Amino acid sequence: MIAPSAISLIYPQDGIDGYSREAFLADLVNECEKDIRSAFDAGADSVQIDFTEGRLCYKLDPSRGLLREFVSLNNLVLARFSDAELARIGVHTCPGGDQDSTHSADIDYAELLPDLFGINADRFFVQMASEMDRSRALDIIARERRPGQTIYVGVTDPISPRIESAEEVCERILEAAEHLGTRELGSTDDCGFSPFGDDISTARETAFAKIRARIEGTKLARARLE
Repeated sequence: MIAPSAISLIYPQDGIDGYSREAFLADLVNECEKDIRSAFDAGADSVQIDFTEGRLCYKLDPSRGLLREFVSLNNLVLARFSDAELARIGVHTCPGGDQDSTHSADIDYAELLPDLFGINADRFFVQMASEMDRSRALDIIARERRPGQTIYVGVTDPISPRIESAEEVCERILEAAEHLGTRELGSTDDCGFSPFGDDISTARETAFAKIRARIEGTKLARARLE
């Protein structure tokens, strides 16, 4: 689901007569809670909150004030859930992937990650396959994540048309395990393959081939780490 922090941006700066920003945010928190619960009610194993604007926040406001405001807003939603429910809620972060483009890949992960892990979720899905310096980013994650937070590292790049091999995926997971250990580690894709309905830049065949590579590569890594 789209993060409440992103949706909060639709409220106009000059306000709405008879509908304050405070009232809007209260409604937003209520509706985002309903959105997550409806997914659980429909049988979802877990729900990801798409916090792709996290890195962009720093570009817009290097003081991190906007980023921390967004973290607080997202936490208002998560505070509505029990510990058992929070174990099934995750947060996704990436520098954007719509129409095979990024909006904030030039922003250092060091500017995001310390505040990102202030979000009260148990699962974090982190773009990593396309990261320029994965080792450095993984070191930051190892230092900044809180106990009990599981990291799902991106091992395929939806923006690239090249299909990763299972062995390549395996090596990326093994690299992550060197920094993060294996107890709270998983694999994911860097971003959605069609994050919005008008994005047809990635063929279905390519998307499913990359997903197969992720699954097979994860199996290889598990076997080597056992």
